[in-house]
Amino acid sequence: MNKQYQIALTLIDGVGPLIAKKLLHHFGSAEAVFGANFKQLTQLEGIGKKTAEAILNTHALVLAEQELAFIEKHDIQVLFQDDENYPKRLRNCYDAPLLLYYKGTANLNQSRIISIVGTRNATSYGKMLCKQLAELLKPYDVLISSGLAHGIDAAAHRECLALNIPTVGVMGHGLDRIYPAAHRELAAKMIKNGGLLTEFLPGTNPDRENFPKRNRVIAGMADATIVVEASIKGGALITAEIANSYNRDVYAFPGRINDEFSEGCNFLIKTNRAGLINHPQDLIYYLGWDKNIADQIKPIQAELPLNLTKEERIVAEALQVQTFSIDDLSLKTNLPQSKLAMILLTLEMKGLIVALPGKSFRIA
Repeated sequence: MNKQYQIALTLIDGVGPLIAKKLLHHFGSAEAVFGANFKQLTQLEGIGKKTAEAILNTHALVLAEQELAFIEKHDIQVLFQDDENYPKRLRNCYDAPLLLYYKGTANLNQSRIISIVGTRNATSYGKMLCKQLAELLKPYDVLISSGLAHGIDAAAHRECLALNIPTVGVMGHGLDRIYPAAHRELAAKMIKNGGLLTEFLPGTNPDRENFPKRNRVIAGMADATIVVEASIKGGALITAEIANSYNRDVYAFPGRINDEFSEGCNFLIKTNRAGLINHPQDLIYYLGWDKNIADQIKPIQAELPLNLTKEERIVAEALQVQTFSIDDLSLKTNLPQSKLAMILLTLEMKGLIVALPGKSFRIA
């Protein structure tokens, strides 16, 4: 019965997440809100006569009862803000949805959650980056969320499924449909290893105004948001902006200055709205995950090219073992820094090593 009152609270005209939370804080529960009288309601700051009348009207409760029957029939989980399974990262956001609808198997409070977003017009470059990200994140017991849209979203979901990484699609409509329809098969697979999540009741259409709301869930439920490819006006930039407003990490891959679908990423980096990722491994470095999993992952030593000089090989082999700062690498290899700097630049240009913040280097 309590779920009916919780659903009904989201169906009242003029009651958004902030007003609903104020009501719940004052009255203690959704059922108690509907049990209050007109005077008790209007004494609460922000609750006017019209809102109080809407709460006292039983129409929302009738609708909620109908919705609850559909939800139970289709094995949909109703996650209220104080439920244990409600995404705790999202709960901490000031405008978090009061209630979510979820169908799936993934833990929405997994120890590590990353959101991957980007353009619907993904290029081969963007799809390659999604593949590399998924391969990199596989050992880290991570959940990856995105928006189930065409392009980067779908590419991220598919790469996760291929590697058995749980992946959640956050939708801008109800769970009675899949939009776009072309992703029905993808969505069915995600329910078995991940899930589908929305704040919208079954029957809600994928209207344009729903997607910015959807984006705040993508940003709010994750530790960090990664923008792979995005135009300057893309929805991915909205997600990044929301993530910044939540004080969450945002990272972006750069692209060529004349590429339309790298323009948004370059803008985020240029304006310090996103950290620069030159290589997927940079993400692990930024998030500080390496030290937590170093003992669990055996380093993979790539075969070095034969055409390296003796000194280039010494440096590359040292970096295969661990990441070094230029100072420590100079001590390790007995090479002066002036010479080492040129060797490192050559190896980086050959794509064998990657420069990291703080003048540190690692194998690519």
